[in-house]
Amino acid sequence: MDSTLNQQVVCFGEVLWDIFPSGAVPGGAPMNVAYHLHKQNKNTALITKIGKDDEGKELINIFSARGMCTNFFQVDEVYETGKVFARLNTDNEVTYDIVQPVAWDYIKWDDAFKPLVEEADYFVFGSLAARNTISKNTLFKLLEIAKNKVLDINLRAPHFNRRIVEELLQKADFVKMNIAELELITGWFSNYNSTEDRLKLVGDKFRITNVVVTMGGDGAMLYMNDEIIFNGGFKVDVVDTVGSGDAFLAGILARLLDNANPTEALDFACSLGAFIATQRGACPDYQLQDVTHLLI
Repeated sequence: MDSTLNQQVVCFGEVLWDIFPSGAVPGGAPMNVAYHLHKQNKNTALITKIGKDDEGKELINIFSARGMCTNFFQVDEVYETGKVFARLNTDNEVTYDIVQPVAWDYIKWDDAFKPLVEEADYFVFGSLAARNTISKNTLFKLLEIAKNKVLDINLRAPHFNRRIVEELLQKADFVKMNIAELELITGWFSNYNSTEDRLKLVGDKFRITNVVVTMGGDGAMLYMNDEIIFNGGFKVDVVDTVGSGDAFLAGILARLLDNANPTEALDFACSLGAFIATQRGACPDYQLQDVTHLLI
């Protein structure tokens, strides 16, 4: 089968190792989203770049063994595979030291990307991949041809600025952010206090039809088709929050691909994000029934 066809979702950006005091696990928001979409039986490809090193080879081996498409992993001759040094605080929240520059900063255009992205139902991207001119130029070329552009904003200081965030928002059809990111971005334009008003502001100002905000243990809120939908979240025993937001995004996209209504899609996304918070790392192995029991 031609690997450029039949990919429902294409993700673009960082693949890396999250290095915790307890050890290293695969990570990177676009890769996490791709992994969880794959677990929901969605055909997914990731456009990224690894170094010509053992860490890069190991990532290829891990995701190939899981049945994921790694055909669009470029290999950099100069820069090493990405690494992030992650630390958990007392509230199980994570702080990150993101190494730079690394291989995924240098994703170069390949003509094979064009049919891949043109045919996909969704194209998922974030702000980190725009921190370097090389990957940013490739990203913006892809945004010109993608059908439904999904921005997982993923702001990590100091790897973003207001100008690039606004540029990315102007390109997006669907935006996912957490509550801190929503408050930061809308604070540039308004003094709104309510989450509902902030969601509507993002949608209206940037002409984005779908905006969703995650609020940790308080659930999530979706602004879609001029309607606000809310899920109050699921009470779980948190191990760490790494990758929960990425799993959430994969969950909502998977259900929308299945033509679920927005409420069903949001409910499932919240349950998947909550379940991943009970596991170590962003990409644990699991079965669908591990997630759906939260919905009962």
